[in-house]
Amino acid sequence: MTQVEIGRGKNGRRAYALDEIGIVPSRRTRDPEEVSIAWQIDAYRFELPVVVSPMDSVVSPRTAIEVGRLGGLAVLDLEGLWTRYEDPTPLLAEVAELKGEAATKRLQEIYDAPIKDELIGRRIEEIRAAGVTTAVRLSPQRTVQHHKAVIDAGVDIFVIRGTTVSAEHVSGRAEPLNLKQFIYELDVPVIVGGCATYTAALHLMRTGAAGVLVGFGGGASHTTRTVLGVVVPMATAISDVAAARRDYMDESGGRYVHVIADGGMGTSGDIAKAIACGADAVMVGSPLARAVEAPGHGFHWGSEAQHPELPRGKRVEFGTVGTLEQILHGPSSVADGSMNLMGALKRTMATAGYSDLKEFQRVEVVVAPYTS
Repeated sequence: MTQVEIGRGKNGRRAYALDEIGIVPSRRTRDPEEVSIAWQIDAYRFELPVVVSPMDSVVSPRTAIEVGRLGGLAVLDLEGLWTRYEDPTPLLAEVAELKGEAATKRLQEIYDAPIKDELIGRRIEEIRAAGVTTAVRLSPQRTVQHHKAVIDAGVDIFVIRGTTVSAEHVSGRAEPLNLKQFIYELDVPVIVGGCATYTAALHLMRTGAAGVLVGFGGGASHTTRTVLGVVVPMATAISDVAAARRDYMDESGGRYVHVIADGGMGTSGDIAKAIACGADAVMVGSPLARAVEAPGHGFHWGSEAQHPELPRGKRVEFGTVGTLEQILHGPSSVADGSMNLMGALKRTMATAGYSDLKEFQRVEVVVAPYTS
């Protein structure tokens, strides 16, 4: 590992973003139609390695159902507007009309309404009734308070997601969530994160999680780097966590924990490179915020944007480019990697000569700094 001297008193490891690496084709190619991009976590199989990020600008009960129908998995944010209001659609429309910094203040106001357990149950039941896999998200801070309503409603996959989630949270104010005990007592697979280092991922895997989120989420709408100074380039983070998965398999006698890259993937090329670095699937928000069905009306924001004391995200305008189906499956009418994401992934794998995702994780990559 390359250590760089930052100054006489501090060294740092050189890390790489997805923009800085490239995928190397092998000696053979394949027909894209013969490539499988399916994956499975616990008992649930998906035809697409796409998990849609729990953001109100992207996931509503209706879009969760549509993504499930298209072969992916969408995660509903149970700390969002859909569990605070009977009908949040007028508020979503209002947010889309706000100007500049007024958006952050208004987001803080409308997210100040309390979360209602009865609405948690109703939203989960609404998605389940459509016959698709149901996944929901709570932060570690809210999990103890609301998890019973989630389990009683019959959720399929439980996501515990924060900016940074650790297995060893220390607090002098309140008893922290004991992830190992909590996951052991649940009857559903749990995905936890984010994390960005080998050691943090290994500890999360030891809690019994079915999947680990790599990264700090948010991507284009995230300002954690600016506000907190916290950032780990995704190519390095994914590779480190994939190494933790390999070592945990040896340690546990073969238990496989899925690695899901979370955030910073705005194009089809980013998705392919995340999987090449070792991810089993990707969690994306901004690519699907451009869908005409997205509840954000062409705007995108995450849960960090409405923090009452220290917002670490912002509302970003993307506009719309097509339907959810066009963005995921095409056809594409643009050449910037924003549409037909899964068709592009299949073509990348076929060009490199790989037939499924597990094989493709072994593809050769090179350091190739991006130049415009």
